[in-house]
Amino acid sequence: MDAYLGTKRIKLDPRASIGKGGEADVFDLGDGRALKVWKTPDHPDYAGQGAEQRAAEARIERHQDKLRAFPTALPDQVIAPAELATDRSKKRIVGYAMRLVRGAEPLLRYGEPSMRHGGLSAAAVSGVLARLHRTVAAIHDRGVVIGDFNDLNVLVAGGEAFVIDADSFQFGPFLCQVFTERFVDPLLCDPSLPRPMLARPYARESDWYAFAVMVMQSLLCVGPYGGVFRPRSAAARVPESARPLRRITVFDREVRYPKPAIPYRVLPDDLLDALYRVFVKDERGVFPRRLLDALAWTRCPSCGVEHARAACPTCASAAPAAVKSSTVVHGEVLATRILSTRGVILAASVGADGLSALVHEGGRFVREDGAVVMSGAPHPAMRFAVQGAATLIGRGGELVVLSPGAAPERIQVDCLGTRPIFAVNERARYWARGGQLLRSGRPGAPALSGEAGAVAMGDVLEGQTMFWVGPRFGLGFYRAGSVSIAFVFDAERPGLKDTVKLPFPGGKLTAATCVFDAGAGRSSRGERSRGDRARAWLFLAAEQAGRTVHRCVVVREDGEVEAAADGDAGGGSWLGALTGKCAASGFLLSATDSGVVRVEVRGGALVEARQFPGTEPFVNQASRLLVGPEGLFVVDAQAITLLRIS
Repeated sequence: MDAYLGTKRIKLDPRASIGKGGEADVFDLGDGRALKVWKTPDHPDYAGQGAEQRAAEARIERHQDKLRAFPTALPDQVIAPAELATDRSKKRIVGYAMRLVRGAEPLLRYGEPSMRHGGLSAAAVSGVLARLHRTVAAIHDRGVVIGDFNDLNVLVAGGEAFVIDADSFQFGPFLCQVFTERFVDPLLCDPSLPRPMLARPYARESDWYAFAVMVMQSLLCVGPYGGVFRPRSAAARVPESARPLRRITVFDREVRYPKPAIPYRVLPDDLLDALYRVFVKDERGVFPRRLLDALAWTRCPSCGVEHARAACPTCASAAPAAVKSSTVVHGEVLATRILSTRGVILAASVGADGLSALVHEGGRFVREDGAVVMSGAPHPAMRFAVQGAATLIGRGGELVVLSPGAAPERIQVDCLGTRPIFAVNERARYWARGGQLLRSGRPGAPALSGEAGAVAMGDVLEGQTMFWVGPRFGLGFYRAGSVSIAFVFDAERPGLKDTVKLPFPGGKLTAATCVFDAGAGRSSRGERSRGDRARAWLFLAAEQAGRTVHRCVVVREDGEVEAAADGDAGGGSWLGALTGKCAASGFLLSATDSGVVRVEVRGGALVEARQFPGTEPFVNQASRLLVGPEGLFVVDAQAITLLRIS
């Protein structure tokens, strides 16, 4: 399908795609604007989904009058419709052109612990929230309610917050009919249902409720209903999804606060009290902006925690300092501290030469052996990797490879949003550029440096491709407009197999990651059995029907999908988070706040085969896991611990 802006025909070329949501595709017009086009009932993403097809038709019909009546003079931070797009008849609206915000991240990412460890300061976060507060107030002054206000329709660029998806705004007779579970005001929901479901119209107060959720999520990396509810009384148990309807928040004593989250005591008492009154006492109204403006952040010189209190809450509540043993026995687990820092661990891997790591501390980037790679500060837009003695740092469209005794190597790479696209295994480096997937070195030979001898592995979609690589093969995909392609490739030989039938979840894809096992090796004659095929464990997060769904898909190196499983975000299960995963010898190990869990493929299903409760003190759902000959390495923000499980 093509679209028309006035008399100009716009070809919806997948190569110009810059975004794909649950309801629409977004394309770069090349003139500083983007074109948002709603998915029609016959869109491939809705194939076989009757309810979604009917909703798509109703959505397009609803916008015929709404967009023509869209309010003017909204704040500049609202990415509002600038020109209506129609079909060939020039009468039926199919979308709209809008200002394009480049180099932006969704506010969702500001609530991820990895962003805070990667250089995003608490002061920068609170500054963004204060500016967003002014925008929300200005929108309300125009008689408009945002409605489905969530951290995916707020983009942050240059420290400014922009509100997108303005076509769902509520004004005049046009109600907003969509919602997001994490942000919908429970006062607008039916309390008898098992999970939040919008039942009454939005109002300004519900926008401020959603804003309060963003304040908590962005500053503490946990929302009001995060963690896991474990009441002593069986009669008090409720489904995790029903907690907002019962006001069972992280402030409840029977809720296990998530380990990766920032302790809420870093916030001053008046801000904590305001959040408590919103989420527990159902107070509504304009969120007090003075509480954000008054935040004065400092970093504790003793423990390194950022806080906005008169004294560090961590040090004030800690027991007198004691010498900590480097080795601890806990049940069947022997834990040995391998590395510790007051800075932050940016990357780690395990190879033939043992553990490699990159640490930032004291204004320097340092390797595991103490070698200084460079000076400076990490930035949230950077990606890091270690490959033997080499350190890889990507930012924007450039990948820099720093090797001992050699000049820096600079490789131009594609970006997906702000993410530079590259991957490494022990033998080679891989990157996407200009619609090609490239590998360093010659096929079957040791990897060469940088661009020298780079091998084209196959064609991909420029600026839209994500991929990962393991010891034996790689997996990737690209989605743009009506195109969804997944592929596998041999780690050594050129060629992509792009016929992988990957079951993408419905809705807007918000995150993806992947881990690999290497299979069981070869027989003495160099042959591989069917059971020996290596696997990729792909994890996808999507906003679907108002809630966040996680999907794990197991793909063999021949491209066959072996198993899949779904789970809700949060809740403490092995699928509650995308992080904390590693694979080995045909099974998956997943870190949760309750310990490590082993997951296996059985009869086409993913089964939780074993729990290791003795690992609970040493892991959390954000831990990075690495398998080595010595045992299981647990990589946290400031420590690496080796676990040996008997």
